[in-house]
Amino acid sequence: MAQRSTIHRIHIELADTDRQVYETIQMSIARADSETAHRLVARLIAYCVWFEEGIAFTGGVGAGDEPDVWVRDSDGRVRVWIEVGLPDSARLAKAARHSARVVVLAYGKSLPRWEKDHLASLQSLSNITVAELDPALLEALVARLDRIVSWELTVSGGALYLTTSGAAFEGTLRPLCGVLPGPSD
Repeated sequence: MAQRSTIHRIHIELADTDRQVYETIQMSIARADSETAHRLVARLIAYCVWFEEGIAFTGGVGAGDEPDVWVRDSDGRVRVWIEVGLPDSARLAKAARHSARVVVLAYGKSLPRWEKDHLASLQSLSNITVAELDPALLEALVARLDRIVSWELTVSGGALYLTTSGAAFEGTLRPLCGVLPGPSD
């Protein structure tokens, strides 16, 4: 049976004051029936926090050998590999061997166990960053997810300030491993 998708129209006014990145992001993004709303919101936040020229969503849940988001060089090589959720550390180590940078935006009820099982092996890799997405922020955004997403997002010092549907939210990215994007990034 073919998998159906829900199309979300995205409009994000991004202001990353640490990196001096100011962008208006407009796109349509498909969410397969097998993808949770939490994962879609986490993908959008990862896209914004690590935004740079050439960033793109990949094939998504159905593309097992691709990350959720990536930045590729002009020759097709992956420069930045971005995963959301709680991926396997062996998969991340392999990505770290083939990409200049690997990023994980971690979230989920199993995060404490994932940290215990995987974080030690990832800390030895110099090109990996793991950050926890604030669970309260994620839940608030999921509760307001609609087919038309309109956000004003400011990223500053590891904090996220987001306005949507007339409501304002604040959350953090808690670094678990590596360095978050910042002024020197």
